[in-house]
Amino acid sequence: MPIPQTTPAAAGTTVATGTVVTVTDATFAEVVLASPVPVLVDFWAVWCPPCRMMHPILEKLAADYAGRLTVASLNCDEEPGTALTYGILAMPTFKVFRGGEQVASVVGARSGAALRKIVDDLL
Repeated sequence: MPIPQTTPAAAGTTVATGTVVTVTDATFAEVVLASPVPVLVDFWAVWCPPCRMMHPILEKLAADYAGRLTVASLNCDEEPGTALTYGILAMPTFKVFRGGEQVASVVGARSGAALRKIVDDLL
């Protein structure tokens, strides 16, 4: 399975784009914590097959919830600081942030329906 293509989060990103955005240790606070809409963050790694299986589901969520939810992706191997800050011990881990606070967390691959339920409960 190919590595997913995501859009790097640009400085000043403040709205859900309809695509999965890549966040880094340097952009996490601005893109995730300062977002005016909830953000679903996928903490993943290239070597993790379940992580890679989740990418098409996340791309669909990003498109379906455009304007209401940002879907972000953080590669834990490349950005270990944020992964350490949030205690990521297994991948994939999904965390939802709203108003700068973590409001939900799920460890392990999930169906699109399961992730939609989490998001819908928070919107």
